[in-house]
Amino acid sequence: QVQLVESGGGLVQAGGSLRLSCAASGRTFSSYAMGWFRQAPGKEREFVAAITWSAGSTYYADSVKGRFTISRDNDKNTLYLQMNSLKPGDTAIYYCAAQVTPRNIFRARSYDYWGQGTQVTVSS
Repeated sequence: QVQLVESGGGLVQAGGSLRLSCAASGRTFSSYAMGWFRQAPGKEREFVAAITWSAGSTYYADSVKGRFTISRDNDKNTLYLQMNSLKPGDTAIYYCAAQVTPRNIFRARSYDYWGQGTQVTVSS
């Protein structure tokens, strides 16, 4: 069992930055691929970024490429999402997720554990 707890969300002006964190329980965090997803009101949950267990590979949605950076610290069992140049369109609840068995890293249904989410609001 893995428990995930996100933090770091908040209200920021357009052009600003936030860093989200996701603290994971469990001794096998380092063996999981991890991802960030977001869901805006009235929209489906969408892929934002993902990172392999070794942090050897990272993946981004086109909408955030060049602005967001995903990283992980396996010693601290923590996943991060550095978000720069934020836009109002980035407003959503952000979720971190863990994938136990390697599958399609871009699909929400491929992840086995989810956090409760943290709200990010970007004002214009």
